[in-house]
Amino acid sequence: MKGYFTKFEKVLWVFSVSVILISFLLFDKENYLTLIASLIGVTSLIFCAKGNPTGQILMIIFSSIYGYISLSYDYYGELITYVGMTLPMSAIALVAWLKNPFKGRKSEVEVDKINKKDAVIMWVLTVIVTVILYFVLKYFGTANLLISTVSVTTSFLAVYLSYKRSPYFALAYAFNDVVLIILWGLAAMDDISYLSVIICFTVFLINDLYSFSNWIKMQKRQSESYK
Repeated sequence: MKGYFTKFEKVLWVFSVSVILISFLLFDKENYLTLIASLIGVTSLIFCAKGNPTGQILMIIFSSIYGYISLSYDYYGELITYVGMTLPMSAIALVAWLKNPFKGRKSEVEVDKINKKDAVIMWVLTVIVTVILYFVLKYFGTANLLISTVSVTTSFLAVYLSYKRSPYFALAYAFNDVVLIILWGLAAMDDISYLSVIICFTVFLINDLYSFSNWIKMQKRQSESYK
């Protein structure tokens, strides 16, 4: 693994971990499960930015823990989204990434382009999933229903694009991060300890934007290697 991560990626990971640890010590100090989830989540992102299947494995673990945390604040939308959708879809994406390594390199997935048929299927499924879960979340009395529903939409787009090995999965996750920052910001108005979760997703946003940029570069590099 020596030389695998660039200097920027190492700095980004250290910065991300440091910010998460400092925010935990300042605003929480009690919910160690939230801290563990945050550290696993940000580590998964740095691997996903490289197109490494390890990132999907860590995302599965993160989804399980984050689902439990969401339950503590009655955010059933986040619980259903991550445990019922992101977790299984990450498992499917993991299989897809393992089956499609770039020139046999298990540490880098081959980037793909989403075609018109896939795009149509994606948007149809997104609408169906969003509508169904809106009523499910409403039935369970989910806090901040509309924002939670938007989170479902952006999360589904992200996991679908991740499964399709499209660079735009990272951009979808970035949009989802923004939604979650708003969602947990509302929670922090009642409990200041949730401020650490907001900072966590802010760090996630920075990492996801880097992932998108790096995947575009990977796509170009891979395409040129076949010429």
